[in-house]
Amino acid sequence: MKNEQPLRTWTIQTSSPEETHLLAEQLGMLLQPGDVVALVGELGSGKTLFSQGLARGLEVPETFYITSPTFAIINEYPGRVPFYHLDLYRVSGRAEFVELGLEEIFYGRGAVAIEWAEKLGEELPGERLEIHLTFLGEGERNIAFSAFGDQAEERLATLIRSFNK
Repeated sequence: MKNEQPLRTWTIQTSSPEETHLLAEQLGMLLQPGDVVALVGELGSGKTLFSQGLARGLEVPETFYITSPTFAIINEYPGRVPFYHLDLYRVSGRAEFVELGLEEIFYGRGAVAIEWAEKLGEELPGERLEIHLTFLGEGERNIAFSAFGDQAEERLATLIRSFNK
């Protein structure tokens, strides 16, 4: 990951998968074309669950079941804005990243969620909302948000305000 400092951070604990999904859905409602959500966490920490919530917030129709694109690497879904869901677990090396055409996706017309985003290292967009998920047990998760860039900071500030009402 890049070493720059986030403009805003926020940490919250959720007590169930449903609560995690709802939090992600609320964030998804805020996402706009060009927004990048970098998801970081161990296997089973909730990255795909979070992506499913983002998809619902982006108004991806319920007929689309959101699964982790571990083998496909990239899934695209229609919604209020197109939703690109990436899983970089099986991707290794810069050559593969370039071959995938990620720049086109990152700076395109959709919102992007990247599972295993840390694999991008320096290739990760500077403008992003980074989310670290940690499974605590019994469905509980610690979710740490870091906003890098003005747009990401704006999305996070709005999300925080909605939770503090």
